[in-house]
Amino acid sequence: MLIAVLASYPALSQANPWKGASVDFSHGRLKVSENKRFLVHEDGTPFFYLGDTAWELFHRLTREEAEKYLENRRAKGFTVIQAVVLAELDGLNTPNTDGNRPLLNNDPQKPNEKYFEHVDWVIKKAKEKGLYIGLLPTWGDKVDKKWGVGPVIFNRDNAFGYGQWIGNRYKDYPNIIWINGGDREGGGSNYEVWDALGRGIKSVDANHLMTFHPLGESSSSVWFHNSPWLDFNMCQTSHAQRSYSIYRKLIEHDYNLRPVKPCMDGEPRYEDHPVNWKPEELGWFDESDVRQALYWDLFSGSFGHTYGCNPVWQMKTPEHEPVGFARNNWYDVLDLPGASELIHARRLMESRPFLSRVPDQSLIVPADYSDTDYIAATRGDGYAFVYFPTGKSAVINLQMLGAEGIHSFWYDPRTGESTLIETIDEIRPFRFKPPSGGKGNDWILILDDVSKGFFLPGQ
Repeated sequence: MLIAVLASYPALSQANPWKGASVDFSHGRLKVSENKRFLVHEDGTPFFYLGDTAWELFHRLTREEAEKYLENRRAKGFTVIQAVVLAELDGLNTPNTDGNRPLLNNDPQKPNEKYFEHVDWVIKKAKEKGLYIGLLPTWGDKVDKKWGVGPVIFNRDNAFGYGQWIGNRYKDYPNIIWINGGDREGGGSNYEVWDALGRGIKSVDANHLMTFHPLGESSSSVWFHNSPWLDFNMCQTSHAQRSYSIYRKLIEHDYNLRPVKPCMDGEPRYEDHPVNWKPEELGWFDESDVRQALYWDLFSGSFGHTYGCNPVWQMKTPEHEPVGFARNNWYDVLDLPGASELIHARRLMESRPFLSRVPDQSLIVPADYSDTDYIAATRGDGYAFVYFPTGKSAVINLQMLGAEGIHSFWYDPRTGESTLIETIDEIRPFRFKPPSGGKGNDWILILDDVSKGFFLPGQ
């Protein structure tokens, strides 16, 4: 029998920002969970990695501007800010806003104390707001110039020494996650440099986790999965793809590697970025693309997710030459819809048993869906989430939950609003059709075991 109960619950939207510090550091340092799939604090409290790419944070912003940016991201529920010490956009030779360059004579063995005092200040300000800094010691063009500005300054020996120096400087800061690399491959002649940098940091800092930020449409696992300094894998799905195929290639691949390590997407399609750098032909990524990348990542095995906005990563202002067709200034796009809607994913993930969650496509009765309409499912202890990216219906095998009764909800990823569909006590395959369809009409089906007595989704 199906007992139909229709009810709506108040949205948890931008009108309801995150209250207080985004992360409570009193739970202790971060470590990999016992099942090797997630990050947790020292006391076992789960940690949801919700990042933003602010690559030029230390290089281009004043202290006042940096605090404005960090406060905006705290209120939106972000937990990690990814930023680069030796920044991409001529970060060695163009001074920061205080007029300081990071290195004396561009020598990695001669850091400029004045520049690093500014970096210290930003990291400490982030700590006050409960934000981790995903700290990149350098961008990749200082190791392998390729399309960057450079100059190349690192080799195996000075990379190890710089790693020891910067690792020692920040080893006692509670809000650091190390991100080696910087949009480059880790193989060939690059391998010994990145490996030396990672080993150098870890030789003096046992307090913080480390990953590697690779070039587009690749993953740290290609080169460093078995490296002792790599605690979790990071991929970059990048800015060209609109189908699920890139998540199959990267997230599903990394999730299934052995030995098991947590995996995530550290640079997805950016909001306000031209698709494949072809705005006239392919248009621009918008909030619906942001949500799609977010939930495809999370439901396919990623333990967290990083957002990005094209003008924000480069901290674009009228004085700066735009990169990647940036068409706005950073301070004008802090509140784009995609950035504001991420908080609903965090609240949803944290409202159900966190560490038991696994990707599980067996919930979906096989059907011929294209990769642009790919319906993804994830399941945990007493619940399941199913992401419908374009509103197409699907048959869900409710027997996979092992429950005698199921509360079913539609969760709106735009607003965080939950609507109870039905309470089901006839456990069998059942077709669900989202409330609306087409691009931008994505929905999440929530299936809760009645006996668990969960709160409403997202609360």
